[in-house]
Formats: sequence, C-alpha cells, structure tokens
Amino acid sequence: MSSPPGTGSDCRTTLVWGEGYLGYDFGEHPMTPVRLDLTISLARELGVLDRLEVAGPVPAGESELLAVHGAGYLAAVRAAGSDPGFSGFGLGSADNPVFEGMFDAAALIAGGSRQAALQVWKGPARHAVNIAGGLHHAMRDSAAGFCVFNDVVLAIRTLLAAGARRVAYVDIDVHHGDGVQAAFYEDPRVLTISLHQDPRTLYPGTGFATELGSGAAEGTSVNLALPPGTRDDGWLRAFAAVVPGAVTAFGPDVLVTQCGCDTHHEDPLADLALTVDGQRAAYAALHRLAHQAAGGRWLALGGGGYGVLRCVPRTWTHLLAELTGRPIDPRTPVPASWTDALRRRGVRAELPELMGEGREPAPEPWVPGGESWLDRSIWATRNACYPLLGLDPADPRD
Repeated sequence: MSSPPGTGSDCRTTLVWGEGYLGYDFGEHPMTPVRLDLTISLARELGVLDRLEVAGPVPAGESELLAVHGAGYLAAVRAAGSDPGFSGFGLGSADNPVFEGMFDAAALIAGGSRQAALQVWKGPARHAVNIAGGLHHAMRDSAAGFCVFNDVVLAIRTLLAAGARRVAYVDIDVHHGDGVQAAFYEDPRVLTISLHQDPRTLYPGTGFATELGSGAAEGTSVNLALPPGTRDDGWLRAFAAVVPGAVTAFGPDVLVTQCGCDTHHEDPLADLALTVDGQRAAYAALHRLAHQAAGGRWLALGGGGYGVLRCVPRTWTHLLAELTGRPIDPRTPVPASWTDALRRRGVRAELPELMGEGREPAPEPWVPGGESWLDRSIWATRNACYPLLGLDPADPRD
C-alpha cells in the first residue's frame, strides 16, 4: 500500500503547529497533550518536520466559532475557564473537566484546523494537517467526549464558505464521529463517513448503518460499525469495501479526514486491534483516495489515541510522513535520542524499538455473501447507502 507517485508540489504539506496546543490540558485525563508533544519530537528526530512547512496556529474568533456553536455555549466555555466548579453544557464532567484558559486553548485548536483548511483550498499547500484537531464529538451546544469546540465542523464550513461545492469527510477514529454527522445531517454538500467500533459496545452509542442523513442529504451519512477485535486485515477490507466507492461517487472537491489512532490493539479505551502497521496502511489508503477522488486536496486532522508512548507518536509520525509523499519504512529504528529523552523524564515503561510492529497487512477483497460479523456489517452499510449514491451494493467493483 504505497503512496501515490510524486512528491514535490503534488504533496506539498503544511503542518499547523504551535506549543500553545499543549494548553488543551484536562489534567489527569486520557486526552493528555503529552501525546502531541511526543509526536512532534519523534517526527523531528526522524527528519519528517524538515519535509513540511510549519505554520503557527491563529485562534478562531468569536464570529468564526458562532458558525459551529451557539452563543450561550461559547459564554459557558468562557465562564468555565475561570470557575473550577462550573458544571453545565457538558462541561465539568469526568469526560470534560474544566481547566483554566479552556476557551483560549480550544479556540486555538479550532483556529488551527480552519487555517489548515484554507491552506489546502487557497494554497500553496495541497495537503495540510493539524494533529491537535479532530475533536469530532462536540455538539452545537455542548461539550462531549473530550471535545470542547468542534474544529472539524469549523474546517468544513470554512471550505464551503471559501467555494468548495462538495466536501467528503472520512473519520477513522474508533468512536463514531457523531458531532460532525449531526452538523451536516441535512446538508447534501457534505458526505460524512465514519468507520468505528460497533456502537452497541462503545461510546457514543451512535453510528448505525441506518443513519443515512435526511431530506436532500439522504445517503450522505455513511456509517460502518466494526466488531470488537477487528484487526488490520479486516479493518482494511471494510475500508476498501465502502470508502473509495462512496467518496468517488460523491465527487468531492476536497477530502477531510479525522485520523484518530485509538483503533490500536493497546488502546485503553476501546476494543479494536489494529497495529501501527495497519494504521500506517490506512493513512496510505486515504492519501491515494485524496489524489484519485479529490484532486489531491487533503486536510488531515488528529483525534483520539490514548496509547501515549507506544502508539500515538509512531502512528501520527507515519501520518505526517505519508502526507509529504515520503512514508517511513516501518523497519526504521525509533531514534535513540527520542527514547533517551523519555528516560531522562523518568519514563520506565517499555518503549518501541522500531517504527512498526512487524506486520504486513494483506486484506482479502470483500465479496457479497460473507457470514462473519464483519462482512455482515459491510453488507449492511453498502445495502443502506450505496443505492442512494447511485452504486450497486452487490457489485464489489463499486
């Protein structure tokens, strides 16, 4: 699963990054900013940052955030940032504890995704990435699932306002991209696709194949629920059976992806079983799709991922490298300088030695009639949405 040919201008990539992102900090919480810090340091040690154009993020302003959230909710987030006892609008919960400066930290991430979207649409970049983004659970009037402002929705609305006629959004986080789906459920200009662990077994409990969009947008919400324990080959078979056909039929001007890596087999919050190698292959598949179906315009955002030491830094470093068109060989050693820095910080846990896990994914193509839970899930999704997109659910070539 190699990248599309060509680097240079075909894969010119902007990384929107700033130390201010580390201020999005819930304290003792799975969503630690350490995972971002370690990703950037690993990418730097491997020379990946030298292949990217790095731009500092600009915070989203009140008027821009109002395109996504209600005024009352924005006021609540401001108040919560100075009141440790605040509770309401989904804030002050175990998932979304309040912290000082919450509004500014969340607005910086949202603004970074907006900025990355404009880089892709207006140039000079063909690809752009904000690994701090991908906060896909936030709703119009509430925080949810570690997400305060929905930067994904802001980025897509930015693209539409800038002139994009159609935007395809593909979410590969282990959790359903419910906030993004809700925002565009009645908007035929946006195709939302989410591959996630079966909602009967995992938060947020949505994302069934029957959730299709409504009105003129019926068929533009695509949900593929994967059984717990799904591994690299099964996940990639499901992706290939649904995503390229749906995106190509939709005909987007730009591809937006949420690249959460909590599908990893060691992730503490979920039950899929991908390796870093499988996740790397997923990013390569998304890269190919951007060039084949969206004219090369690709906006990549981060998301979940709570294997702070062994998964997130490696997987998202692979994402950054893939964006540039120069992927990292998974047999590459993890730099000793990176490991030594962690040891000096007092980390005693086992750390990875290579950039991969020794797997070479080899998914078999999907064909109708499979009786496994996974194949029944693929069929349920294709049968529900493919006819609405003008495709034959029983034809594996679609």
